[in-house]
Amino acid sequence: MMKKAVVIGSLNLDYSIALPRMPVPGETLAADSLTLNPGGKGANQAYALGKLGCKTSMIGAVGQDGAGETLIQNLQKAGVDCSGIFRRETPTGQAFITVDAAGENAIIILHGANFTLNPADIEEKRALIEEADCVVMQLEIPMETVLAAAKMAKGCGKTVILDPAPAPGPLPEELLKLCDFLKPNETELSQLTGMPTGSRAECEAAAQTLLQKGVGTVLVSLGGKGALAVTRKGSVLMPPPKVPVVDTTSAGDCFTAAFTAHWEGALEPALRYANAAAAIAVSRRGAQASIPSPDEVDTFLL
Repeated sequence: MMKKAVVIGSLNLDYSIALPRMPVPGETLAADSLTLNPGGKGANQAYALGKLGCKTSMIGAVGQDGAGETLIQNLQKAGVDCSGIFRRETPTGQAFITVDAAGENAIIILHGANFTLNPADIEEKRALIEEADCVVMQLEIPMETVLAAAKMAKGCGKTVILDPAPAPGPLPEELLKLCDFLKPNETELSQLTGMPTGSRAECEAAAQTLLQKGVGTVLVSLGGKGALAVTRKGSVLMPPPKVPVVDTTSAGDCFTAAFTAHWEGALEPALRYANAAAAIAVSRRGAQASIPSPDEVDTFLL
């Protein structure tokens, strides 16, 4: 298991709206329920790492408001060190998530304090990076901050894991060269490369273009089709466990965290563990609320 991780990224309060189906433009649709959940891709991954037994710190920014306090307290429940979280005048980030009866979701993000996180903040929290074995990031904070953090992490000899969501199109090659692991889903892989990703062969071809630009390993989460790891030596496809899908909101974040926590140099066991953790997560509602414990994942894998 990875000894210590630092997650650099977003913290949002999620407004999750359960719908019988997605509305069409111009339509008014009655919701089944509204729940408020701690979220944000960065916080989700930090929470999952902490809950799965990895010693974890979080670097990010929230507002000086009740939402920010709620998010910090929830991370602390999972054992996450929150000394790297800045409190800003800007309100805490928010996400508005619609989830249909089939468990599929659509998400609208209001960045808020997340977009105040800057390279100077990363420098201020350098000690957290120096103490870690790996640095996990996403793209819900400014790109210049992600790049500065990746440079610092590699300069300190750390493993860099980037979840490129939301995918902005092609990433700077300077950033790709710093990524030991890049974990897009198949849609994001297409957005990053401009290539089709409808089949395993197409995903592998698209991933190879990222490897040629310096990425160490491309991990492609394929939803109901499992996960594909592509390296310069070949690829591994790990089919997923079959579970009832209730809410896919944090499936990718749970996968990233579980893979990170259990990466010990061999792809297949880390992929198998990550698939199992994500399968449990999609069978439950909520973002951080759906993350399983290590015992639950171990039992699931029996």
